[in-house]
Amino acid sequence: MSKVHNFSAGPSILPQEVIKKAAEAVLDFNGSSLSLLEVSHRGKDVVAFVDHNIALIKEILGVPEGYSVIYMQGGASLQFHMVPLNLLKTNGKAGYIDTGTWANNAIKEAKRIGGTQVLASSADKNYTYIPKNVAVPEDLDYLHITTNNTIFGTEYFHLPKSSAPIVADMSSDIFSRPINVAEYGMIYAGAQKNLGPAGVTLAIVRNDLLGKHGRDLSPMLDYKVYIDKESMFNTPPVFAMYVCMLTLEWLKANGGLTWIEQRNIRKAEMLYAEIDRNPLFVGTVATEDRSRMNATFLLKDETMEPAFNAILKEARISGLPGHRSVGGYRASMYNAMDVDSVQALVDAMREMERRA
Repeated sequence: MSKVHNFSAGPSILPQEVIKKAAEAVLDFNGSSLSLLEVSHRGKDVVAFVDHNIALIKEILGVPEGYSVIYMQGGASLQFHMVPLNLLKTNGKAGYIDTGTWANNAIKEAKRIGGTQVLASSADKNYTYIPKNVAVPEDLDYLHITTNNTIFGTEYFHLPKSSAPIVADMSSDIFSRPINVAEYGMIYAGAQKNLGPAGVTLAIVRNDLLGKHGRDLSPMLDYKVYIDKESMFNTPPVFAMYVCMLTLEWLKANGGLTWIEQRNIRKAEMLYAEIDRNPLFVGTVATEDRSRMNATFLLKDETMEPAFNAILKEARISGLPGHRSVGGYRASMYNAMDVDSVQALVDAMREMERRA
């Protein structure tokens, strides 16, 4: 059977070798005759791969001293609540930049906790751009941004100027290119785009920001507890963490962030060039803010959608419809997507042009 080209926005494509190794561990983990799904998270083999996992994250991202790396559950949506609980002082202020649905959800949760200011928003143009030259007050406890906006297809390529620590939701572009972790006070990311399956969340936090909020937190909502317990305060999602480790090994073995950035640039350039060339299609966001991870576009004539959808089906292209809130098409080109899948989509767009 021919390959399915999976453009799903998440849970998204994983490297085939990672899926194969994960399947083997489900059947027999480390030669134990036990499934990875049924071993204790306190077992020495599990503790060893979790430690290796954290070490890979620090190595690949170049995490400096003074930061802790932890795994949690609840996805980025729980982080929307945990970030202000842990970093926003009871009498303090946090600044947020609104660039889409998930940024807006983070703002709503922060407002439940305390003083929250929306410093800029691109809602006036349906989130089709990243706000520039945002004035950031100096007295903020932190500034929150969403680095890649999966629904609307915009991405930060330059951080806003801020004297306050920057907290970044990197759920859909972490590990897609080199970053300077020292420029951030905290980074968090749901795993289900570039790191692994749904069910686990990564956080990288600067230690000196913690413990200043003035709240009596539940241990389940306290970053310091997860750090002290080395991501094992409660029973963690062992399988999801193992797949994350395998994905990180795949990334490192192939050349790390420099390699993956060049591959991601190539894929994005291929698709955006066709969107701009093909008279039937139009991109939806400002050119300078186009996401490398999620390319959003429309057919200029919506009545052609059934014909184009039929071509996509013939080409075994899956997961291309845009989010239900915006419609159109969204090609999610995360790390594991091969160049040939993007070429298949380009070919389908050209076939649509030929038949029109």
